[in-house]
Amino acid sequence: MLSRRGSRPHHHDGPARVPDPGLLRHPPWDNLYAEPAILKYIKESIPNWQRAVIVSPDAGGAKRVTSIADRLNVDFALIHKERKRANEVEKMTLVGNVEGKVAILVDDMADTCGTICLAADKLVEAGAEKVYAFCVHGIFSGPALTRLNNSAFEAVVVTNTIPQEDNMKKCPKIQCIDISMILAEAIRRTHNGESVSYLFSHVPIC
Repeated sequence: MLSRRGSRPHHHDGPARVPDPGLLRHPPWDNLYAEPAILKYIKESIPNWQRAVIVSPDAGGAKRVTSIADRLNVDFALIHKERKRANEVEKMTLVGNVEGKVAILVDDMADTCGTICLAADKLVEAGAEKVYAFCVHGIFSGPALTRLNNSAFEAVVVTNTIPQEDNMKKCPKIQCIDISMILAEAIRRTHNGESVSYLFSHVPIC
């Protein structure tokens, strides 16, 4: 999610870069993060979240899950994938303990859902009591909905950066976080010259 703002470069969550000539033609932008909305949803909607383990489905998402785990004061784990070839996972190894816990997978997007469904099976096999998934963008292409309907997930939670009404009708496990208030507040703050960074750690009050 992106928010354009201000009259000078303002970047977050990225390495320093050589100035882009495009900045002379286009206003700069900020990323908007779904993490505050995900944290709020977990606390309000997942029973026994205090006994949760936040799980990354790959090593690349470790930073994301440790941030969420720290803010919830719970443990984290990750799944190491060994690929036979592109888009085909040969082996998954769980690093961490989920036995008797509520496992919450967190990823940036859900497309065909093959990997996260295999990850859910791995977590159940490792003794997880229940398994949830939180993915910011629910693309759900190809066999995704069939896979989710047959999966071990209690729920797969996404935001409405992509409309989800039809997907939710076809797959009752899909639940949706409405991020319209985050976007509206970002627009309001940009218009009034206020800090957008407040939204990096807070959910706007309706």
